[in-house]
Amino acid sequence: MVIATVFLSIIGMSAGFALGTRHESPGPGPGADTPVVPVTTEPTGNPGIRCPEEMHETALRLGITAPLTQVMRVRADETGTTVWICEDPGGKLYYQANRGGQSAKWIEGETALFLADVVREGDTFRATAFDGNTFEVNRSKLRVTIKGNRTTYDVRPEE
Repeated sequence: MVIATVFLSIIGMSAGFALGTRHESPGPGPGADTPVVPVTTEPTGNPGIRCPEEMHETALRLGITAPLTQVMRVRADETGTTVWICEDPGGKLYYQANRGGQSAKWIEGETALFLADVVREGDTFRATAFDGNTFEVNRSKLRVTIKGNRTTYDVRPEE
């Protein structure tokens, strides 16, 4: 049941992203004066810790091309799940979880879950899947709410 929910969350996010990119406004017409704004490639999080390559691969499949750096990494020993909160150079946050951690089998939609549009609320990060399921994490707890049923796990920082 949980695997199906995760899989459907990923499908919905992918479809939403694809539809959203179709409705982007077109750029300025030919000859329009558009100021050139330099883009910084320095992340606002910890520039020394790159998020897992598998996370970058998933992000790329969803059209996210910016490098992602680790803001927080915790592990729920009870489930064996590692959760990463990562940030792109523009400050946008992303959630990634993988059952078994970074060295375990990594299959998006089965053992792994990637969510964009993470919201920071104090020291807690909240990610919401398209189906309304939520994942809240800080340095001591992971709260997963699926169909209104909340489960809380103790976590520990993993650096």
